[in-house]
Amino acid sequence: MPRKAREKHSEAQYHVMCRSISEVELFREDADMDHYLNLVRKYSRKYKCVVYAYCLMSNHVHIHIDPRGYDISSLMHSINTAYVIYYNRKYDRHGHLFQGRYLSKIVDSDRYCLVLSAYIHNNPKDIGGYRGREEEYPYSSYGIYLGLRKDTHKLIDKSLIRGIFGIKNKKSFIRRYKEFVSRRSEMEVVDPDDPCEEIFNTKNEYDSGRKVIIRDMKPAKVIAYIAMKLKKSVESIISTDRRQREYRSFTAYVLRVLCGMKYRQICENIYNVTVSGCSGLCRRGFELTESKGSMYSVIFNELLCLQ
Repeated sequence: MPRKAREKHSEAQYHVMCRSISEVELFREDADMDHYLNLVRKYSRKYKCVVYAYCLMSNHVHIHIDPRGYDISSLMHSINTAYVIYYNRKYDRHGHLFQGRYLSKIVDSDRYCLVLSAYIHNNPKDIGGYRGREEEYPYSSYGIYLGLRKDTHKLIDKSLIRGIFGIKNKKSFIRRYKEFVSRRSEMEVVDPDDPCEEIFNTKNEYDSGRKVIIRDMKPAKVIAYIAMKLKKSVESIISTDRRQREYRSFTAYVLRVLCGMKYRQICENIYNVTVSGCSGLCRRGFELTESKGSMYSVIFNELLCLQ
């Protein structure tokens, strides 16, 4: 029987859930959780996605994530595949780690955003010693929201939730947010129909700053723009000349991120490169854009503004 198609939308946010197979701990020690969060950060930055909340438990993960138009399946495949490779090498094992496909639900309203945030941040209540002290659990973003600890993984964007609350004063937001989460401490499932009256019965100035990236730019237009900015011919950008590898890497990365192309499709636009080779090009292209002030970072941001 075929699997049910995953519900997706180009402008959607998601509640993502990943669980390990039976009798196998997804995280055996704190270092494993740190590694997983580093992977979430790496691929979120690489594909320009945003994370609003997370909670890592011993055998499962909850993430509230906004792919900003990027394909959620590709994003989670990158994160979880990299983690399985790390985990199997570290613990000298083989085979599957995650229980089937990750689960995801579209977050389609402000109420859903708030209730999901509370649900994720209340997850640690089932861990011994954390009931009533959920904000102290180190592998949840709750403590970051309350200003109790720094976001050491540089992962969380609080602007959406703060925007929905409509409270500009930091201390006032923290107090109201903690009250909101605490009132839903016994919630066992996410209730998108929760009226959230304490929030929506007041007038809020709502500006989350959320931006969806249009990921369907025309490849030919992108390549031509890059060639123009680099003062190179289109042929040199996509040629097999190894001396142009840096340009090819940047172009491959942009095609991946802003054109929504898979590696095989990129191979059709850049000469003489294999799928595995294309993966390497994209990795190098991402590194080039991460260099602050580099011409590649400037060109990438200009392409974003062209949308």
